[in-house]
Amino acid sequence: MSHQLPDVQATSPDVTVGLSQVGVTGVDKLVKIAREDKRPIVLTAEFEVFVDLPGWRKGADMSRNMEVIDEILEDATREEAYQVEEVCGEAAERLLERHDYTSRAEVSMEAEFMRREKTPASDRETQHTVDIVASATATEDGTREEIGARVTGMTVCPCSQGMSTARAKQTLEDLGVEEETITEFLDEVPQPGHSQRGHATLTVEANGDPSVDLNDIIDIARDSMSARIYNLAKRPDEDHMTYEAHADAKFVEDCVRALAEGVVDEFDHLPGDAVITMSQSNDESIHQHNAHAERIVEMETLREEIAD
Repeated sequence: MSHQLPDVQATSPDVTVGLSQVGVTGVDKLVKIAREDKRPIVLTAEFEVFVDLPGWRKGADMSRNMEVIDEILEDATREEAYQVEEVCGEAAERLLERHDYTSRAEVSMEAEFMRREKTPASDRETQHTVDIVASATATEDGTREEIGARVTGMTVCPCSQGMSTARAKQTLEDLGVEEETITEFLDEVPQPGHSQRGHATLTVEANGDPSVDLNDIIDIARDSMSARIYNLAKRPDEDHMTYEAHADAKFVEDCVRALAEGVVDEFDHLPGDAVITMSQSNDESIHQHNAHAERIVEMETLREEIAD
C-alpha cells in the first residue's frame, strides 16, 4: 500500500513571518546569444532564482521548485536570444505563473563575455573580458528587466599627481628654467600619480526591455576611467596606456560622474523611470583600503542634473 507523504512545506510555520526571497543560487546554464549573419555567442551563465514566501506557508517546496526552475531555465536557454535580459524576463514570468502562493519572482544571471579588439598602439589582435550582469523581476504589475556589465580599467589619483606636479615645478624653477617653459612642459608631460586598477559597473533597468545595446554599456563603462587596459600590451601599448591614464587622472567619484554623463549622452531614448545603477571601486596601490563610489538614480533625474 502506498502512502501519500505529508506536504510539510505547505503547513503553517511556527513563526508566521513572510520571506522576501526563497530559492536557489549557483545554477549553471548555457545561454546562446543570437547575432545577425554570425554564429551565436555561447555563454556559461550562473543564475540565481527567487520567489517570495507568504507568512502562512512553512516552505517553498525547494526540491520540487528546483525541478520547476531547471525546467524553466532549460526552456528559456534552449533557443537563441538576442538579449540576455530577455532570458531572465521569460524565466521570471514563467516562475510567477507556476507558483500560486507567490507574488514576486526574481531571476538574475552573470556570465563572462569575451570581446575582440585591437591594441591601441601596436594594432595587435587581442581580446578582453567583461562580466555581464542581467536580471528580471516579475509581479502582477508586469516585468522589469535589467542589463549591465562590470569592466576593469585604470585610474590615476589627481591628488597624488598634483603633489608630483608641484615637486617637478619647484625642481625646474631651482634649475633656472623659465616659467613659460615650465608651464609648457607640465602641460605636455603629465606627472606621475599613484595608479589603481578600477572596476566600473553600469546597469540599466526598465519596464520590459531596457532597449540598450550591451556593447554601448561596456564602452561607456570602459571610457569612464582614466584609461582602458588590454590583455596584450607591447611596449608602445604600455606607453600609450600610461600616458592616457596620467593625462586624465580621476578620483573614484569622477568615474561615477563620467558614467552618468555617458549614459545621458548615449541613452537619451530611455524613459524617465528607467533606473540607472553606476558604481566604481578602485583597488588602491598605496593604501590597505579601497575606494568606492556609486549612484542609483532614475533617468529623468539624471538628465536634469547633467543639464544643470
